[in-house]
Amino acid sequence: MKGKIVGIVILSSALIAGAVLYYLQIYGFYEEVSAEVSEVRLVSLVTDEPEPIRAEAIEAIDADSSPIRFRACFQTSASLPMLTETYVGLERATPRNAPPWFDCFDADAIAAEMRAGTALSFLGEKNVAFGVDRIVVITDEGRGYIWHELNDCGEKAYDGTIVGEECPRRDDS
Repeated sequence: MKGKIVGIVILSSALIAGAVLYYLQIYGFYEEVSAEVSEVRLVSLVTDEPEPIRAEAIEAIDADSSPIRFRACFQTSASLPMLTETYVGLERATPRNAPPWFDCFDADAIAAEMRAGTALSFLGEKNVAFGVDRIVVITDEGRGYIWHELNDCGEKAYDGTIVGEECPRRDDS
């Protein structure tokens, strides 16, 4: 009888811990952000600095637990030909999954549009946090998506490789 009670306690504890972990990963750390995302910026080919582009209906989520949890969606009237002539494009970008409740951001659909050539990726901003760049993807229909991705310095810093002088100083405060 004691064995059954111990087994039930262990199983119940595991189920509760699993449910709490699931909730924290999907809902607990994320919050909707509006104040800090009042504009969408892309890095200019001329100045190498981020410049705002016309964007509306911006929806965004973020979490303090990690700099790569940021996701956003928006609409723009800017054309892809104008954007490619003006802003830094990216050869490769891989959309990160968003929580299922953030309906506007579907990483698989964004990746499919990029593969089909109906969406292009741009550098939104370098080092929004140490070793993390902001990636912006815009479709030919004017839908836009933003997420954060580790850059070379971030990958080196987080895998233990020596960072080197080409990376900015890390602010650990």
